[in-house]
Amino acid sequence: MKGNKRKAQARLEELKQAYRRPETVLEQTKAESPLFADFLREWLKVTAPTIERTTYRSYENMIDARLDPFFRERRLRLCDVEPRHIRDLHESIFQDGCNANTVIHYHAVVRKALQYAVKNELIRENAADKVDRPKKGKYLAAFYSKEELAALFEAAKDDSMSVVIQLAAYYGLRRSEVLGIRWSAVDFERGTISINHKVTEGKVDGKETLFTEDKLKTKSSFRTLPLIPAVRELLLEQKEKQERFRALFKKSYCTDYLDYVCVDEMGQLFRPNYVTDHFKLLLHRHGLRHIRFHDLRHSCASLLLSQGIAMKQIQDWLGHSTFATTADIYSHLDFNSKQESAEAISAAFAPSASPGEPEENEEPEEDAPGFGMSMSM
Repeated sequence: MKGNKRKAQARLEELKQAYRRPETVLEQTKAESPLFADFLREWLKVTAPTIERTTYRSYENMIDARLDPFFRERRLRLCDVEPRHIRDLHESIFQDGCNANTVIHYHAVVRKALQYAVKNELIRENAADKVDRPKKGKYLAAFYSKEELAALFEAAKDDSMSVVIQLAAYYGLRRSEVLGIRWSAVDFERGTISINHKVTEGKVDGKETLFTEDKLKTKSSFRTLPLIPAVRELLLEQKEKQERFRALFKKSYCTDYLDYVCVDEMGQLFRPNYVTDHFKLLLHRHGLRHIRFHDLRHSCASLLLSQGIAMKQIQDWLGHSTFATTADIYSHLDFNSKQESAEAISAAFAPSASPGEPEENEEPEEDAPGFGMSMSM
């Protein structure tokens, strides 16, 4: 939700005036300090223009789900938040069966809000800085095998979302990226497809709204990829379907998204949340193993690794901003590099030829003394 920085600055000044004494904010009384639950929401409003819409919604969901209830129940004011309270928050999240990564996300939101308060002299220090975060757990992505993907494609062949599923699997696209593919980004002559647009969903005045924008997660997310032959045929079929449905439904057909590939029979752009829910239903209906829609991205990476594609190339294909991101997620699947290591260490410990015997593919020299070395452990 970037933009409108002037409005955000004005809101900041309002906050500072509301929460500070004329003399100095560091001398404010407890009665003048806002409830931390209220401050979290005020901080989010001020922060909104400086962060991505999806980030804003993530913060909002965390405040609604846990942070507001936790701090409001305890009637803690901004000036009252201590390290022990944050440790209690951590423990409450763990007790609900969540993992360390979830705790880390909540800790980060609380810390950012408190840091904002410190920066604007509403409190002296950030209590979250005195609390150790739990160690981040290793994320093991779920993925489908080649056979499972084939079964999925067969199950979805007559489904309106078939094109969404196959594009996500072939190119390892994020949900927002696959929904953002436009016909203008597909070059049938040059044989390329460009990932340069996204579709997200969020609330405006309490109503779910679609957002289309030429801004992806990172600069590396913008990429142009070869048009895979199977995808070429898939897209040509999708284009023919759209033309047929438009002629069939005439004025009832939605013309707002004519440049978009992933639309339903009525020309309406698929909503991100619908994609997630419908994908889950599709798997259940056909008795397929449950994975998330995002796991199609992991399935693509897994197949590339199984075919011996280097991790750096996979980084470029998936649009990761750094090699470390790709390696962190998929290194445990990189069996080819492990096989090379196994062969290398095997060769290192292999005994050399016996004395007096020539090495393989080596011609013995006349009257040359034999030489050999063996390694024992």
